[in-house]
Amino acid sequence: MTAAVNKPVGTDALQVKGWWRSHQWLLLRRTSQITLLALFLLGPWAGIWLVKGNLSSSLTLGLLPLTDPYVLLQSIVAGHWPYQTAIIGALIVFVFYALVGGRVYCSWVCPVNLVTDCAAWLRLRLGIRGGAHVSRETRYWVLAMTLVVAGVTGTVAWEWVNPVSMLHRGMLFGVGLAWAVVLLVFLFDLFVMHRGWCGRICPVGAFYSLVGAKSVLRVNAAKRSACNDCADCYAVCPEPLILKLPLKGAAAGASPLVLSPNCTNCGRCIDVCSKDVFIFSSRFTKVSSTANDRATERSQQSV
Repeated sequence: MTAAVNKPVGTDALQVKGWWRSHQWLLLRRTSQITLLALFLLGPWAGIWLVKGNLSSSLTLGLLPLTDPYVLLQSIVAGHWPYQTAIIGALIVFVFYALVGGRVYCSWVCPVNLVTDCAAWLRLRLGIRGGAHVSRETRYWVLAMTLVVAGVTGTVAWEWVNPVSMLHRGMLFGVGLAWAVVLLVFLFDLFVMHRGWCGRICPVGAFYSLVGAKSVLRVNAAKRSACNDCADCYAVCPEPLILKLPLKGAAAGASPLVLSPNCTNCGRCIDVCSKDVFIFSSRFTKVSSTANDRATERSQQSV
């Protein structure tokens, strides 16, 4: 399934819904990512310490501790038992992502997503196709390997090369190894593999996909019978394979809910759909349109 030839992705949505509604979730994501990054940088840059720390561990307004549970897990495996505040912070973060979807971290929080999205956009504009192929399961092997290395070395070794940490350090301390790591991620996604880092390699995304496997917030192809097969949603989705069953599985009785833990809840499928097929909803939403979808598909096939 491919998008219309020589027709930019989202053109129909732009014409039907207007600029804001065809970009709203993208703009909200960018606002979230940039705002969070700015909050961490305000202290070192301007002396305004609303938030102290980084995405691994922070203290907001001197009251709210937040800890990355993935970093905490590595620390425990390495043999370093964390302080009580770190455990409380990790529980807060874990519960949040368990409810809203673990990979929300990837699309709404992680600053490296800005880099990889830029590479994906430029790759499309330059017409770069093909590239290396690595299974999407590789990220889970990388996740396991980071825990093994932590146990063997007695350190949170992943943080030495984590592009998220490197980006933060680079913005604080200037040009150096940190920026080199971020540049490598950009070049990897641009020339080697389309959405390769976030979709196939990054252990952080793998960890949070496990955390949010049963999350409440879900994308819902509630009006899938209205789909006109433009394929714009597939073109913008960082994990396009997860859309096929909810969107086209009515005849088989499949739920229109995107239940894959790999969904980032980025909302871009909602933005670019001119037929408003997708919405955000709860995983407990009662699906009553399956029969109607089947009837619609049968009538379309008979025409």
